[in-house]
Amino acid sequence: MQQFPYWQQQKSGHPLFPDVEWNRPEQRTHAGKLAIVGGNKLGFAGIGDAYSAALESGAGQVRVLMPDVLKKVVPSTMNDVIFAPSNPSGGLSKDASSELHAMSTWADSVLFMGDAGRNSETAIVYENFVREYKGPLVIARDAIDLLHNASAALLERQHTVLVVSFAQLQKIFRSSYYPKMVVFSMQLQQLVETLHKFTITYPVTVVTYHQNHILIAHDGHVTTTEWENPISIWKGTVATKMAVYWLWNPSQPLESATASIAS
Repeated sequence: MQQFPYWQQQKSGHPLFPDVEWNRPEQRTHAGKLAIVGGNKLGFAGIGDAYSAALESGAGQVRVLMPDVLKKVVPSTMNDVIFAPSNPSGGLSKDASSELHAMSTWADSVLFMGDAGRNSETAIVYENFVREYKGPLVIARDAIDLLHNASAALLERQHTVLVVSFAQLQKIFRSSYYPKMVVFSMQLQQLVETLHKFTITYPVTVVTYHQNHILIAHDGHVTTTEWENPISIWKGTVATKMAVYWLWNPSQPLESATASIAS
């Protein structure tokens, strides 16, 4: 396979960025604070998985923001949950904005994990937050879809990691009127080239899955890692671990995300 200077391939047992793992904080007090946002009255399974995965991956502190309609069903094992006002559809209402901003002030990074429903009021809450919050932000699962109308703001935003399915990547390309299409039939090398050019144009970090590989692109650089467990991406555990590693390496989104899936 032809190589390009901007493309690095991570092989099993040979991490591209071992220093990221070696620099993992030994004490939780130095391991960063992660805020996880999501859930609606129909479910919060992904939020629960993300909460557990964040603690297991080494985050110092983890807090979760959910709509208060879930207050009676959230298990006691999730002991750091803040319940914010919900709307009749069971998602976060506009009155939840103050709790969301307060949590983002406490946190070093915010993870939008999804399970948020498709309510337009919740979408506006998310969109306003994306435009106002300047810190590190990871967005995954159906939270990507909820923010479809804010695609331009997302792509121009600094300190943003988008963990997307291939279909979501296609929608992002279309909504940004990017001149290059991405299609399921394209070869891995073609997608690497496209993401290389796309992330030169936009400051975001893009994570996606194609042909049994996780691709991570930022600032024109792309890493690929063979991956045989796509369910872990759709469940959100991959995005969560990336968010945790990014806590420790805030200036290195590509390196930290790549290191998080090395083992």
